[in-house]
Amino acid sequence: MTEEKKESALTFFVISDSAGETASKLAQATMAQYPSVKFEMFRRTFVTTKSALLKTLADAKKHNAVILHTLINEELIDLTHDFCEESGLYHFDVLTPPVAEVERRTGVAPTREPGALHHLNKNYFKRIKAMEFAVKYDDGKDPRGFLEADVVLLGVSRTSKTPLSLFLANKNLKVANLPLVPQAHIPKQLWEIDPKKIVGLTNDPDVLNGIRKKRMIAYGLNPDTAYSDIEKIKEELDFANDLYHKLGCEIINVATLSIEETASIILNKLNLEDHSYYVTDED
Repeated sequence: MTEEKKESALTFFVISDSAGETASKLAQATMAQYPSVKFEMFRRTFVTTKSALLKTLADAKKHNAVILHTLINEELIDLTHDFCEESGLYHFDVLTPPVAEVERRTGVAPTREPGALHHLNKNYFKRIKAMEFAVKYDDGKDPRGFLEADVVLLGVSRTSKTPLSLFLANKNLKVANLPLVPQAHIPKQLWEIDPKKIVGLTNDPDVLNGIRKKRMIAYGLNPDTAYSDIEKIKEELDFANDLYHKLGCEIINVATLSIEETASIILNKLNLEDHSYYVTDED
């Protein structure tokens, strides 16, 4: 770059007639590509009137913002387009192109209803049941849940079993998990289910050592205990990996992975990528 980097932040405005999650994720994914750039993001959600939209656009203009929107009302879309073109603002309409393409291919007009994705339909209630299932069968509370689960997560302490279970539950998957401790009893149900449904989570000893020390410090406790002892950690990981090989299950090292990345690998390897398809009330 020949120009000196500016200190002022580059601003994103996310505008939606609903919760704004879709455009927000797009903005966040874009910002993540520029760790050295300072960003600000403003969310203007449930914008459903001209007056509210014009106020939002005027605010965005003050910041010379990048505008991402998921408006579905054609009048509001046109208003946004005209305002941004006249003001020289970059704007990206997330929904209109794919919605128009579906209409072109099917001949069916869209409902143009704001927030349609968040209806309390079968898809919503299926997700709620999956989340309730994850809570009920967290940390091996009831091994009978393994027989009903879509995915069973195994791992030693601090391998992200619980947050990963809840994340996958938000994808409509029923997930149970079991913490592994050397010489601990392994529930018989674990041997009764298809190993293709089981995922063994592992980690690098040094990484896990650091995570556990930070955990103890967060609790105001001494970080140097048996829980964070590197040799004990190696024993735990060896025990877990041995079990995984006996079960013949999928093994994922989460040392450098985020929850989202681990979940994506699980969905892909277990051929569950399409599990969170949109269920309509007619299904």
